[in-house]
Amino acid sequence: MATYPGLSSEAFRHPLDRQAEQTLRSVPGFDLVARKFVEFVYERPQLVYLMANNIRVGPRQYSTLYGIFRECVRDLDISPEPALFVNQDPAVNSYSLGKENPYMVINTGLLDLLKEDEIRTVIAHELGHIKCGHSILTQMGIWAMNTASALGEMTFGIGNLVSSGLIYAFYEWRRKAELSADRAALLVMDNTEPVIRTMMKVAGGSSKYAHECSVQEFIKQSEEYRQMDQDGLNQVYKFLLYNGGQGGNILSHPFPVERPHYLQEWANSEEYSEIRRGNYQKMLEENSVEVNAQGHSPQESASLRREIDELQREIDRLKSQR
Repeated sequence: MATYPGLSSEAFRHPLDRQAEQTLRSVPGFDLVARKFVEFVYERPQLVYLMANNIRVGPRQYSTLYGIFRECVRDLDISPEPALFVNQDPAVNSYSLGKENPYMVINTGLLDLLKEDEIRTVIAHELGHIKCGHSILTQMGIWAMNTASALGEMTFGIGNLVSSGLIYAFYEWRRKAELSADRAALLVMDNTEPVIRTMMKVAGGSSKYAHECSVQEFIKQSEEYRQMDQDGLNQVYKFLLYNGGQGGNILSHPFPVERPHYLQEWANSEEYSEIRRGNYQKMLEENSVEVNAQGHSPQESASLRREIDELQREIDRLKSQR
């Protein structure tokens, strides 16, 4: 397994993730939701709930799982170490949330289905979300959607944000964020095979018949699916399926068969090769905000730094009023 000391999330963040986040932040209503989220949502109650209802993983609790987790934290250079919980749930799922107290939750259904290298892939993927700062935006978006759905127009002025496009922009970003997390998994595994195998199993794996599943056939299916985009009508159907246009739910993840293409494309890139050689963007000093000054003048970088400082002061002010 590879290790990347000082790794910055910008070294592996997918450009579609970066672009979708910029679009999300520019949608009218985002600033309002961000302010209300800071005012009304706390990470600590969620952590208390997890402590009360799940098993916290540690050196003497799921020790094998904890060992894998610690190695992935080291490989991606994540500090402080997030908390890891196992949830009793047959659904094959995992997720990560939180910022000041980030945490990861893995369902027992996922642990029972996957082999050890696949579990490592999932852990690296979720840590990729934490490394990229996805977890706080995800938490904020889920809160906004639930609040708007539950209370409609009476929800602190955000009940109409679904029609304004904010919720759709959130889900579009969330789907693109998965591509960055897949890259984090590849960095840790240094091999596309277990990462794509994990995607395949999460899509439709069976413990009983896993030996009859083929990664190469799944990749072939992925390419056949991409060829369907040559028909413009299929692209319309795809858009509707993603955004609940046929009476379903808005999807939070890319279709599983889409993801191998993006992963293989990056695995074959010079960018990935350079990271593997140790030539990658590094983090700034601890607890600082990452700013990529490449392509910006010193004046632009200084202006961006002032904006970040002003935002931090506003966040601190809102927290002091709780």
